[in-house]
This record gives sequence, structure tokens and C-alpha cells, in this order.
Amino acid sequence: MARILVVDDDRALLRALTIALSARGYDVVTARTGNDGVAQASLTTPDVVVLDLGLPDLDGIEVCRRIRQWSQAPIIVLSAAGSEDRKVAALDAGADDYVTKPFGMAELEARLRVALRRLQRDTPDQPSELVVGRIDIDLVHHMARLDGRDLDLTGREFDLLAYLARHAGKICTHQMILRDVWGSEYSNEAHYLRVYAHRLRRKLGEAGHLLRTQPGVGYQLLEE
Repeated sequence: MARILVVDDDRALLRALTIALSARGYDVVTARTGNDGVAQASLTTPDVVVLDLGLPDLDGIEVCRRIRQWSQAPIIVLSAAGSEDRKVAALDAGADDYVTKPFGMAELEARLRVALRRLQRDTPDQPSELVVGRIDIDLVHHMARLDGRDLDLTGREFDLLAYLARHAGKICTHQMILRDVWGSEYSNEAHYLRVYAHRLRRKLGEAGHLLRTQPGVGYQLLEE
């Protein structure tokens, strides 16, 4: 049973999500403040965090940053703020996805399924390790290294790197990457990909040039 932590100060929404998600087989934990959300994330080790940005004590983006310092659990941000700048700020802080209020339960469930998909074990016929030039990717333990040095990647950053590594040297289109890494529901969310490619390139440091942008087409991971 997957455990979902919902952090939101709206009592009615918390109650509705608890009832709806519990009925669908999820173990639901709730918190009404940012500080309590961080504490619950530590104590209950959720599989996915659903996080509102408008909290009474801490900005949700700061909560996201704090959780991301030690947890790789997917974070789905909820907010009434629909501006692209706010979305990008949340993604930059470590969020994996963004849902604008009001939202439908079917949409939230679909995004939860996508988030949980990456937590599943790799199937036996897949390789347990990928090596692309200086980059070594452990698919079983979700770890990546550059020149033997651990890369501090979020879950979604790891998934993006692993996908490009599986197709090393080939150009992967925006639609291909979004469909296979995020899910078919995200085929038009190119801004997600731009944010994550930028973050991944930054974490690769001086080797960031290995992640090449093909303008208007997609991305390519070079072997060297």
C-alpha cells in the first residue's frame, strides 16, 4: 500500500482527499502546516508528498526545499497560483509535478500513478547498470555517479538521466521523453523538460556539455 502525505491548511480539502484516496487503497497521512509537513515527511517516510504552496507558516516552496534535502520521494505541488514563474520555482525547489487548483480527483490520481511508477523495481530483463562514458547509473538503487563521484539527483532527475542513458548518442524528442519519463498525460508540458534538463546539466557541472540540447527537437546524451 502506497503512503501519501498531503500537506494543506484547508481542512475540507484534507478531509476530501483522505476519504477519496483511502477508498482507492492509499495510506493517507496529513499535515496542516509546513513545519508539520516536514516533520511528517521524516517520521512517516511517504512514497509521495502532495504539497500545497499556500501554507500559514512556511511558503510551500521552502517546505519542498527542506524535504528535498534528505528525501527523494516524488513531490506533487498543489496551488491556486497558476503562473508559469511559480510553477518553475516549485520545480526548481525539487518538486516533480504541479497541479493547479481547482483540480479533479481523476487528474490527481493519474499524477500519483505516474509518480509511483518510478518507485517500482526494474523488471528482470532490464540491465541493472548503465555506463555512458564518464557516467555510471545504478538502476536498482537509483544512484548515478560521474567519474566515481555520487550525483545528488532527485527522483525525476535520475529518471531523465537514465532515459537518456538508455538511448545514449541518439536524439530523444521532447514528446518521447515526456511520454516515457513523465507519462502520456504530460506530452505537451515541455516547460517541465526544460527545467529538469537545466537542473541536470547544472549538477553534471563541467560535464554538463554531455547533455546536448537539439533546439526545437529534444535532447541527446553524448558518450564523450
